[in-house]
Amino acid sequence: MAMSQIDKQFGQGSVMKMGEKAAMNIEAIPTGALSLDLALGIGGLPRGRVTEIYGPE
Repeated sequence: MAMSQIDKQFGQGSVMKMGEKAAMNIEAIPTGALSLDLALGIGGLPRGRVTEIYGPE
């Protein structure tokens, strides 16, 4: 199974299913836009994660 291969290669916890864990304490980098920081739910962009933001221009 692909998920077990990813866990083996990158370590346990590298793949998670949505809703599997209640909440994680993740350090955030503020964007400088209060409304965006609030919408992201953690006060900014998660440090050490890949983040993609898209939508209408």
